[in-house]
Parts: sequence; structure tokens; C-alpha cells
Amino acid sequence: MCEEHRLDGQARPMLREAVVTSNEAVSADVWLVTLESPEVASTVAPGQFVHLKIATGRDFILRRPFSVYSADAERIEILYQLVGRGTHELSLAEPGDRMDLIGPLGTGWEIPEAPVRALLVAGGLGVAPLRMLAEALTRAGSTVALAYGAPTAERLTGVEIFSAAGCQVMSCTDDGSAGTHGLVTLASGDLLGTGEVDIVYTCGPEVMQRAVAAQARDAGVRCQVSLERLMACGIGACLSCIVPTTAGQRRACVDGPVFNAEDVIWGDS
Repeated sequence: MCEEHRLDGQARPMLREAVVTSNEAVSADVWLVTLESPEVASTVAPGQFVHLKIATGRDFILRRPFSVYSADAERIEILYQLVGRGTHELSLAEPGDRMDLIGPLGTGWEIPEAPVRALLVAGGLGVAPLRMLAEALTRAGSTVALAYGAPTAERLTGVEIFSAAGCQVMSCTDDGSAGTHGLVTLASGDLLGTGEVDIVYTCGPEVMQRAVAAQARDAGVRCQVSLERLMACGIGACLSCIVPTTAGQRRACVDGPVFNAEDVIWGDS
């Protein structure tokens, strides 16, 4: 595919070979893999993802979607958790290994042109698509606060990166081993209650995102959510990643994964 651009400025997906340059554990079950793929890396926008063919064989016929954690002109980084056969196989990849990917895919975050007071709310590995967003917002002169919740202190991955980018970081842990003892929605509710937030961006477990969306609605603040769905094709053909919205059924891989929260018809999760 040639490198064209959509009307929204985000690049069209390309099929490219990627080379593993590093792949390391950052906590007990969270890993960070770096892939060299210049054409994809140089065009990916915050909130987009790639569809990665991890290996060959019967168990790996379908690609796996991964949020892009960071990108520069040459490489992308993917933060992933060991949760199944695909991610366990990915953890075995070594520098020099090659695998192909399709990307950049999906519709990413909307970033206001004028500076805003942004609140980012992350649950667990939901922090992955928020790093590029935080960096883009701070470069644009916005004030950024991150409310970050995880089961334990060890799982608060990359806190120092957000702090270095100029974000105010508030941590919450389920076991109280770091930050506030409790759910991240405690911190997001408190921050929205100050009246000093212009826009909310959130990613994590859907039950958490639903709660954050309700908090933002009650505060009269716009909210964007990044929704995870099982994906087979990643390009909108198979309809396996449907999200019910007020405008009808939408595909998370093309119309999302980022949606305006007020458009989503939430389930009972």
C-alpha cells in the first residue's frame, strides 16, 4: 500500500515487515517490545494500534491487535501483558526476529488545537495508548493530569515517563502498596469535582471507563474512551469488533478504538 492520508490526517494502514530490536519484562507479567518499522512508526498517531502476526502455525492464524505505547521516526514500542498464547509467544521473540504487521490502524484521540486542562484516566495496561497522547498534549501547551490505577505498585508501569513529560500523576492501587488505596475512579471523581478539567481521556477495563464517562457527564466535561474488542481482521471487514452507539453499530478497528463517551451505548458491565 502507498503512504496516503485520510481526511482526518491519520495515515492509511500499511503491511510492513518489522524487526524486533528489544523485548524485555518490565514487571512480573508485563513486557515491552520494540519493533523497527520506519514507515509505520513515522505515521502512527496517538491512540492508534497495529495488528501483529506474532508467529506461524494453527494457533496464530489471526493477528493480534496492540496499542502503540510510543513511536519515533524508526521504531514503535508495544507494552503488553502475558494473558494468553499470543502474548506468551511474543515474549519469546528476540532481537533480530522478524514479524509482519499492519498499521497504523484505527481512529485515535482527538487533540484540541488550543491548550486545555486534560485529565487522563488509566486502568492497568490501559495506560499504553495514553503515553503518546500525554506527550502530544504537553507539547501543545496543555496541562495534563494522569489518574492511574493498578492492582499493585509493581503494575504502575511507566509512571516516571508521564512525570518526565510534565504530567501530574496520581496513583491508586487495589492493595494500597502505592498512592491512594482504592479504585482509580476515586481520584478521577475528585479531580472532576474541582471544576478544573476541560476534557477527559480514558482507557482500561470497560467497567472503569463507563464509570469515568458517567463522572465526566455529570461534571459537564467531554470524555473520550478507548474500547478494547476482539478483532479478527483489523480493517473493518469481519465485523467482529462491533460497538453499539447512538448512531448504530460501529467497528472498533476502524471507527474506534477511540469513541466519544456520550455516543457509546454501554452494556451491563
